[in-house]
Amino acid sequence: MQYVIKGGIPLVGDVVIGGAKNAALGILAAAIMADEDVTVENLPDVRDINVLLEAIEEIGASVYRLDEHTVRINGSGIHTIRVNGDFIKRIRASYYLLGALLGKYRKAEVSLPGGCNIGSRPIDQHLKGFRSLGARTEIEHGMVVAEAAFLHGGHIYLDVVSVGATINIMLAAALAEGSTILENAAKEPHVVDVANMLNSMGANIKGAGTDVIRIKGVPKLHGTVYSIIPDQIEAGTFMFAAAVTKGDVTVKNVIPRHLEAISAKLMEMGCEVVEFDDAVRVVCKSRLRYTNVKTLPYPGFPTDMQPQISVALSLAEGTSMVTESIFENRFKYVDELARMGAQIKVEGNVAVINGVGRLMGADVSAPDLRAGAALVLAGLAADGHTVVDETKYILRGYERFDEKLRSLGACIFQAEDEKDIQRLKLEAV
Repeated sequence: MQYVIKGGIPLVGDVVIGGAKNAALGILAAAIMADEDVTVENLPDVRDINVLLEAIEEIGASVYRLDEHTVRINGSGIHTIRVNGDFIKRIRASYYLLGALLGKYRKAEVSLPGGCNIGSRPIDQHLKGFRSLGARTEIEHGMVVAEAAFLHGGHIYLDVVSVGATINIMLAAALAEGSTILENAAKEPHVVDVANMLNSMGANIKGAGTDVIRIKGVPKLHGTVYSIIPDQIEAGTFMFAAAVTKGDVTVKNVIPRHLEAISAKLMEMGCEVVEFDDAVRVVCKSRLRYTNVKTLPYPGFPTDMQPQISVALSLAEGTSMVTESIFENRFKYVDELARMGAQIKVEGNVAVINGVGRLMGADVSAPDLRAGAALVLAGLAADGHTVVDETKYILRGYERFDEKLRSLGACIFQAEDEKDIQRLKLEAV
């Protein structure tokens, strides 16, 4: 499936942001740790979430969709600690089932994770944490195996700040005996959300959102009803959509504090950003200005927003530098942007961007989730028609992306084949 886009239309209006995909993945893993009903609300209806729910159901947990954004899970029927299958290999966050199953059953076997190919994302810090809790870990035939006769608290220092390792260790340590101290922990909002979810199930976790998390193990977790925080990356993507199209967009159902690094850069680039209690409005009236940005762990500028800001800087006046300090393969979309007229030179982990007056529509292909969304933004800003291929990546993390953009006035439609593309181009003259 492809997106066919006719660019040059300023986006105007309100858009409602869904639940945070990255928080939801950890929260769904936590849900199977109780033998009672756990109801999760504000769940994004995206491919990664649906794949994880399929995996949870496959191992015996009951999964009942109350509606599009609410699911009830009960882990009492789990009959295997082995999570395998082609579908689960497609998502990175399958590894959260390691921490959840290890904590609950003292043993877990999960396929090595997949996801977007944006660079090396080793799980050595996850395994180091499990070993500190008393587990034996190894990789056998493409499966990660973790097993412990007895899980106990430990003192763990992460060598690098890792969101995945922080969440995974919290999951396992929540049901370990004794106290765990996790230092150099990730501080992202979705780490805090998973900790809050676990605490609502009876866990004892303090310090989430700081670099030291303290966990006192409890004998068991109970049922709860929990609502997921809004998705800061979806929100940020729509904020930059306003900027690149010289629009006026209010993103609703957000936590403005989580968006401060994004808002700050937009203001540096000349946008007007107005914060409300649970909304942020972005207005762009003139050509964007250059700036420099470096991706960093929260509260720094998010790596998941790096392709989107690079599109905006491609249109900005002057020369900008974008430094990627998290993932080494995150500039794979640059060749696609060059087809649209962008002037970007990548040297190692730095992209030097010379802003151009305009981008031109072209046929491009999404190399991964966030780069795919960024190419859509480029298409919305470009003159003429843009066709974005490999939209399957975008569907992994954005719910009804094209529909939400159309509600803001964008001319974007889904096409199934070449004939469809030609028809849509003619209709969108």
